[in-house]
Amino acid sequence: MTTFTTDASAGKRDDSTGASDPTRTGERPAPGLRFGRIPITEVAPVIEGGLFAAKAVPGEDIEVGATVFREGHDLIGVTAVLFDPDGKPVQRSRLTAAGAGTDRWTGTLRPRYAGRWSFAIEGWADLYATWLHNAEVKIAAGVDVELMLAEGVRLFTRAAGQQGRPAGNAQVFRLAAAVMADPDRPVAERLEAGSEPAVLEAVREHPVRGLVTSSASYPVLVERDRAGRGSWYEFFPRSEGAVYDPQTHSWTSGNFTTAAKRLPAVAAMGFDVVYLPPIHPIGRTNRKGRNNTLVTGPGDPGSPWAIGAAEGGHDAIHPDLGSFEDFDAFVAAAEEAGLEVALDLALQAAPDHPWATEHPEWFTTRVDGSIAYAENPPKKYQDIYPLNFDNDPQGLSEEILRIVRLWISHGVKIFRVDNPHTKPVWFWEWLIGEVNREDPDVVFLAEAFTRPAMMHALGRAGFQQSYSYFTWRNTKEELAEYFTEVSHETPAYFRPNFFVNTPDILTEYLQYGGPAAFKIRAVLAATASPLWGVYAGYELYEHVARPGAEEYIDNEKYEFKARDFAKAEAEGRSLAPYLTRLNQIRRDHASLGDLQNLTIQATTDGATLAYSKHKENLDPAGAKDTIVVVVNLDPHHIREGLVELDLAALGLDPEDLNEDGTFWVDDLITGESWRWGASNYVRLDPHHEPAHVLQVRRGR
Repeated sequence: MTTFTTDASAGKRDDSTGASDPTRTGERPAPGLRFGRIPITEVAPVIEGGLFAAKAVPGEDIEVGATVFREGHDLIGVTAVLFDPDGKPVQRSRLTAAGAGTDRWTGTLRPRYAGRWSFAIEGWADLYATWLHNAEVKIAAGVDVELMLAEGVRLFTRAAGQQGRPAGNAQVFRLAAAVMADPDRPVAERLEAGSEPAVLEAVREHPVRGLVTSSASYPVLVERDRAGRGSWYEFFPRSEGAVYDPQTHSWTSGNFTTAAKRLPAVAAMGFDVVYLPPIHPIGRTNRKGRNNTLVTGPGDPGSPWAIGAAEGGHDAIHPDLGSFEDFDAFVAAAEEAGLEVALDLALQAAPDHPWATEHPEWFTTRVDGSIAYAENPPKKYQDIYPLNFDNDPQGLSEEILRIVRLWISHGVKIFRVDNPHTKPVWFWEWLIGEVNREDPDVVFLAEAFTRPAMMHALGRAGFQQSYSYFTWRNTKEELAEYFTEVSHETPAYFRPNFFVNTPDILTEYLQYGGPAAFKIRAVLAATASPLWGVYAGYELYEHVARPGAEEYIDNEKYEFKARDFAKAEAEGRSLAPYLTRLNQIRRDHASLGDLQNLTIQATTDGATLAYSKHKENLDPAGAKDTIVVVVNLDPHHIREGLVELDLAALGLDPEDLNEDGTFWVDDLITGESWRWGASNYVRLDPHHEPAHVLQVRRGR
């Protein structure tokens, strides 16, 4: 049970029976003791003892938990208390036992707006539950009958007199005490008065607590919505509006003005963020040619990630794209379309970058005096010099902070950071901390496909979100394991952005899976994570790889690429309508906006994955939102089998059920509806529709 409260005493230790005996409080009897009266251990989410704040976004349900127990056989209760940025307790959530014999208690808290929040766990003696259990057992056995009833009278009388207890609640307790104290009534009737529905409801709303013991407070950083929710679309502005002259075999680059014409179509598909690769001057020394060759042909534009030329570095714009005024107009056009612009922050330099001559100490110099270029064996990036933070850490760090501030001043509030795992983690902790102290709305996405320890450390250091291993998880077992990990094991510090493809990554699954594979991956990404993204061309089913590589042939990183999106859609060769539908479903359903509410559901088929997402509406008049996703992961064959649902995870109410105990589900992709129950037959044809995205219908 989760409730909001404005009770000024919420979160404070108190003796809820109103007794004056000091031994009834949860205070430690001597300073320096680690255990309180009710031991509370293993509080979550707590990152390195509270050194780093757990992450959240407004309205998100945060999984909280603790191991709480006490001596003897008396029953206990556990409550999580949420404190707003001013330190005021604003929400109390009664935790439930996670499993018999584990002493683990779990529940959720929901911060409502951005800021630095905190939470604590309270353990307490459940005086009512303990009395009721003992009374029912003893009275049924004819032992201490009057004594147990008298103890109940005293319990209810004291609880009714507790300061801060609502008048109606207190009156319920007084009436129960009066009946229980009446010796002329039958014993069964007197005992029943202590457990009638009105009493149970009063206790549920305001438990009768003793020995209340609180844990320490732990930080929760609630960041703006776009830090943890959003649909991303990546395109190269130089390709949008680029013109090829077949007579001269030359290209005219697109620019910010022509690229802005693409923005309404991106917005119409329901995307929230348009992400641009680097827009800076591109180096000429060791410039890469088409398909990452070392030989550059006439007019080859080079990789945008090889930043820096005579025209400038990270604080300049490629002349072909336009001026700062043109960029400002592009940002304004995006805002008008309902999009935010994310800019690539690639901390590396082409050999022509001004830094290479002005600050050689910012690079690694080999024994022969040359500057080392970037390598990620077997990949080599001869057109890029990596930065070295060990020679002049302060000077280099301050320069990068200056650059970030420059782009923030031009309306950029989101940065997709290229290869952050190749820079020291301390630097990111410092940079993101400095930026977010000045402007907490700035968001950083880590493009870090690397070891888990580094990816997780970057999240702790401040990155609001990160690329993930989703791209390479294809089987039912792989996806179920990974979805469970990111939604329940690491969400306090690692927010995964499920990009389905990137200019660097074209998986074998997409290369050989046909159009069905593109649908399957889009459904998984859009429904399993609140953050997902696509790179332009995905909607055109672009799937041909460079031989021997997991990346596109004729890669846009090294050349211009003209695409006729409108023609493809008019001819029915585009996935754009499907992507539009998925993004609309995401906007319509609050459950898809949370990360921690995913439950893997059982299926009998080895290639069929099912999971659900459920969100309670705290407004009593509001409906619950529950989505069940069933996906055929085999893009080539029809798969069929049973989906065996954990009904408790769906939060069904009696009014949701039909007479036979079934409930209705509506497919948000096809519009079909079915009666479902605990076990349900599914048959999914990938060449027709490989997935169900089902809404549980409420109230029949």
